[in-house]
Formats: sequence, structure tokens, C-alpha cells
Amino acid sequence: MKKILIALLMLMPLLASAQDNTWERIEVEEQPKDNPDAKYLAPNAVPEVDGMVKWQTTLTAEGKTADEIFDILLKQLTKMVDEPNQIGPSAVVINDREKHELGAIFREWLVFKNVMFSLDRTQMTFQIHIAIADGKADVSMDHVTYDYDVERKPLHYTAEEWITDKYAVNKKHTKLYPVSAKFRRKTIDRKDFIFNKFNSLINEK
Repeated sequence: MKKILIALLMLMPLLASAQDNTWERIEVEEQPKDNPDAKYLAPNAVPEVDGMVKWQTTLTAEGKTADEIFDILLKQLTKMVDEPNQIGPSAVVINDREKHELGAIFREWLVFKNVMFSLDRTQMTFQIHIAIADGKADVSMDHVTYDYDVERKPLHYTAEEWITDKYAVNKKHTKLYPVSAKFRRKTIDRKDFIFNKFNSLINEK
């Protein structure tokens, strides 16, 4: 019996160590993963200017003249209004070479999900405005609205009442509300795509 007790006493530190290691491993496994919606929850992800949702950015193009930038972005806007996702009336509505100013209105399909026997999408309307100078372009996107479920029970939303923090994000600012989340995500993705495309085009060598 004495030998058994001695053996147990010798094993106790090893058992404690094993338990500690297991606990540490469990703690690591239970750490929360990165939030996949972090981009859409970020401060100013959906900015408001005078009560209106409005994204603004300045794109730089070192060495490019205002005329060169104007021609590049006019070509891109003209291409965009004729893309297959457009449902009209999409058009370039400002084409002022003298002031180096461009503007366009888009009405297009914004697709949330497109799989067999399931197509979830909304009609989105928005405006793009571009003010150009030598070496730069100030771009904005605003007047965003949605017409959802138009084939069955049409619902109309403005960005201000649907994808802003007040309506789309919980009070702790840790998650998006389920119904409006897809609108917020896809609108931000669309804005990012347009702005990034403009930037890459005016910086091509």
C-alpha cells in the first residue's frame, strides 16, 4: 500500500500538468474567430453627410492631366451604363469637359444569391459624381435606394432608413441585423468595386 501511495504522489504533478495543458488548449480553441463582417461594421462603413448616405474618396493619378483622367473615367462610366446588370434608365447625365465634371445615374440589379431555383436580388439606384483636376479625381456615391421583391410584393427602401448604423447594426456594434445585412454588405462591396476600378484605370501606365 505504501508503494502505491508513493507512486500516486509521484504522478500527481504530471496529472496536474496535463490538466493545465488541456485547459490552455481549450481556452485557445474557444477564442472567438475574426468577425467576417468586420469590414461592414467598421466605423464610417456607411457614412452620412447632412443626413444622406454618401461615400467620398479622392483618387490620385500622379502625372495624369485633368483631360486624361476625364477621358478615362468618361469611357468607364459609358461602359458601366450598358453593362448586363443595368435595368435602366442608367445614363451619364453630366459630361462637362470644360469643368472636368462627370456624373451618372445607375439603376441595376444587386444580386444577393443566385443558385439553382433560387434568385435573391434587389433593384438598386444610385448616383456617381466625379470632379476632376490634374492628378486627381474626387468621387462620390449617393442617392442610394432599393426596390426589393418587385415581382411579388414590392418594398422600397432608402439607404438612410435601411443600411445605416441606426437600422443595420446592433447597439454593441458587433453584428449586423439579419434582414438588412445583405443590403449593407452588397452595397459596400459594389461601392468598393467601382472606386477601386476607377483608381486602377486612372493609374494604368
